[in-house]
Amino acid sequence: MTGSLSIIGIGPGREDLVTPQVRAAIDRATDVVGYIPYVERIAARPGLTLHPSDNRVELDRSRHALDMAMQGRHVVVVSSGDPGVFAMAAAVFEAVEAGPADWRRLPIEVLPGITAMLAASAACGAPLGHDFCAINLSDNLKPWAIIEKRLRLAAEADFAMAFYNPRSKSRPEGFARALDVLKDACGDARPMIFARNVTRPDQTIRVVPLPDTTPDMADMRTLVILGSSTTRLITRPDGAAPWIYTPRSVPA
Repeated sequence: MTGSLSIIGIGPGREDLVTPQVRAAIDRATDVVGYIPYVERIAARPGLTLHPSDNRVELDRSRHALDMAMQGRHVVVVSSGDPGVFAMAAAVFEAVEAGPADWRRLPIEVLPGITAMLAASAACGAPLGHDFCAINLSDNLKPWAIIEKRLRLAAEADFAMAFYNPRSKSRPEGFARALDVLKDACGDARPMIFARNVTRPDQTIRVVPLPDTTPDMADMRTLVILGSSTTRLITRPDGAAPWIYTPRSVPA
């Protein structure tokens, strides 16, 4: 019997942002593997086994999923947002490359989802409307020196930037260091957007000039976007939140 493996993204939180392609993969799955909060979003049903696991066991989770697919099961590996953006797709392929040759014969598909930076950008306008980059601020899998180098080079290139995993309880100092680097490298009052629980009922969007930002404005449920030097704010009447966009053109 031939099994299969689908690596899916269930979007940033709101159920109507899950794609039909992803829903179909869940409907035909025999097993769902993933981080506990993401697996909890999958409805239980007869014939479906849920395999929740803790954070930081991505490779173990990937090997488990691959083993079950080799046994003829139809396995879904679930990520929030998009599985290819700081999520499980890379972990699965890392396991495939280092694992048994038979794993390479499995039908493996990656099904995209709406990632948090796109949902956050849409919630306030179009701050990622021109060239931008995404940086994971966690130093769990890379040294801080690499993060700092990328922040400085991205600021020098004048990218808008989206930041994942800005500040956790175990490493609260990381975002403070990132803000120090950005304030030094950018030297202006471009807007920084703090989008917490984006698309969920308790969503909050806060826009703060970079010099006025503080580390406590973000946590692990926050997606942070920093505009480029050309990013614009459009004020609106009656106290409505401004629209924020980065123009499509850059002056010569």
